[in-house]
Amino acid sequence: MRLPLILLALAAAPAAAQTIQSEKHAFRVLEMVRGLEQPWSLAFLPDGRMLVTEKAGRLRIVKDGKLDPQPVAGLPAVTVHGQGGLMDVALHPRFKDNALVYWSFAARGEAGVGTEVARGRLAGHRLEDVQVIFRQTPKGSTGRHFGSRLVFDREGYLYITLGDRGEMERAQRPDDHAGSVIRIHDDGSVPGDNPFVGKVGWRLEKYTLGNRNLQGAALHPQTGELWTHEHGPQGGDEVNVIRAGANYGWPVITYGVNYGIGTKIGEGTHKAGMEQPLHKWVPSIAPSGMTFYTGDGFPNWRGNLFVGALKGEMLVRLELDGQKVVREERLLKGTLGRIRDVRQGPDGYLYLLTDESRAVLARLEPAR
Repeated sequence: MRLPLILLALAAAPAAAQTIQSEKHAFRVLEMVRGLEQPWSLAFLPDGRMLVTEKAGRLRIVKDGKLDPQPVAGLPAVTVHGQGGLMDVALHPRFKDNALVYWSFAARGEAGVGTEVARGRLAGHRLEDVQVIFRQTPKGSTGRHFGSRLVFDREGYLYITLGDRGEMERAQRPDDHAGSVIRIHDDGSVPGDNPFVGKVGWRLEKYTLGNRNLQGAALHPQTGELWTHEHGPQGGDEVNVIRAGANYGWPVITYGVNYGIGTKIGEGTHKAGMEQPLHKWVPSIAPSGMTFYTGDGFPNWRGNLFVGALKGEMLVRLELDGQKVVREERLLKGTLGRIRDVRQGPDGYLYLLTDESRAVLARLEPAR
């Protein structure tokens, strides 16, 4: 007899809830939900529910620790292509007033598949008034490097992180959205102060260039700056602070090397006019998901940056001194699986999603 998902989660709880001693805190890992299909992201609704995206194109609701079997209706068609599918989800800063939800997804268009962003009003189990507000141009044929995280800043601008689509030279092209951070208004229109507005031949939505595949993004809690991380090629994963008009170097400079053969890419690791990473990983940890911790549940972690890792199957904690990483701790290595996303909940705890066919939504709680 097949057990319901909630019973499966409860059956796994004793092993998952063991106390783990880190450098700064003792904590427990509580498996809230098991059985998600390659989840990618989550967002916390004001009423205590959570939205969770599944790569296959389903937006799910978790309420009181239980996965609602009925997906949210109303999403446009999602193309599952290689690494692409339904990806990030974010709430409008004034969600309580307008009920707007934003999500990124892979979609077909002229010349292939690319990342798009849509928004709609959440009404029960349905998204209404749905409209696509951004379409990556041009599309591409590969199944790699779609990005993509969505972050609203304190002024209400929406940032979208895009990968190079596995075609590295696109990250340096001014007329190509790929390999860049995008900055738009909440309705998809272009801010007049975007760095390439008024420059002939540039995509006006572009805010940066020279990025490889950004799968983590978060606002710094004190400065309000956008921090991101991106995958490097066989090493050279980076943490960066995003600045208007900056060139982050890919593929001209990188700390990674060509897959398999280990040969040099581009011109080396430094070049004038191109940014150096704030932090790098060699070898790669395959980072995905990122959050600054500001809660009360783990006071000794306040101000730390947490990064999920796919390759290392771990959660990485970075202690910061301004824009310098002074300490790195690797947690949960091999415990949960490939960590796709990490978020701080409104309760001050950390929430993790794993990247598997029967994936887990887990919560880190202080050990009592």
